[in-house]
Amino acid sequence: MPHFKTSDGLTLHYTDEGAGVPILCLAGLTRNSQDFSYISDKFSGVRLIKMDYRGRGKSDWASDYTTYNIPRESQDALELMDHLNINRFAVLGTSRGGMCALTIGAIEMQRLMGVAFNDIGPVIEQAGIDVIMNFVGRNPGFQTLSDAAAARPKAMAGFANVPNSRWRDEVAKLYHQAPDGLIINYDPKLRDAISGNRLEDVPDLWPFYEALSHVPIAVIRGAHSDILSRETFLEMGKRIPHAISAQVADRGHVPFLDEPEALHALRQWIAKLA
Repeated sequence: MPHFKTSDGLTLHYTDEGAGVPILCLAGLTRNSQDFSYISDKFSGVRLIKMDYRGRGKSDWASDYTTYNIPRESQDALELMDHLNINRFAVLGTSRGGMCALTIGAIEMQRLMGVAFNDIGPVIEQAGIDVIMNFVGRNPGFQTLSDAAAARPKAMAGFANVPNSRWRDEVAKLYHQAPDGLIINYDPKLRDAISGNRLEDVPDLWPFYEALSHVPIAVIRGAHSDILSRETFLEMGKRIPHAISAQVADRGHVPFLDEPEALHALRQWIAKLA
């Protein structure tokens, strides 16, 4: 199982598939590298590197939960690239992964070949944060994966035309089966790490985004997203006119990325990476 050790001693899991342009795939807050399984076979000429953040997936949990923060996770990502002897790379960032991409740009801009943002931008909507805080760090209350999958369509506002098999795949990525029911597959102290965060404490992220204007950019939005508003999505296109933009119908936060609109945008973006 591929893994590397961070500078503060944690062992983090990653996968490394394909050959060509290196693309580091960074998942959402409570998610893990399996989120990108839907696109593993969709592109040619790329090397997809998927990392489990500390405290998530198959990576170690931190004894100090305060290290579950974007700067430290971004540093972990850079250390993984160093471990693989990759100097320059692109980032495909879903939600929190996009925030990490902005942070990587602030730390070592010269290493970024491009960034694709999946349903995230410089302005994060409070309504979406409130939804996330309803479940982060808490077990779902279902006895089986089948129960969780059956409840998923109602829980995922803004999603439509999703087959039951996909929801079953999704819950299998999120939970482990235990004798007394399902449990989350990440450190529940992640809730403690983010519970004190307030949007008003977040710096203006537009300069961080605009600093990426010299590299290929893609912005993908779920048409019903409660995290990335339509207004922010359009503004991202205005501030970086060459950005490849796509809205995915029947999706909220976040698109799976194998939808036709998302795949078309990602293929255009990949073609521009150099």
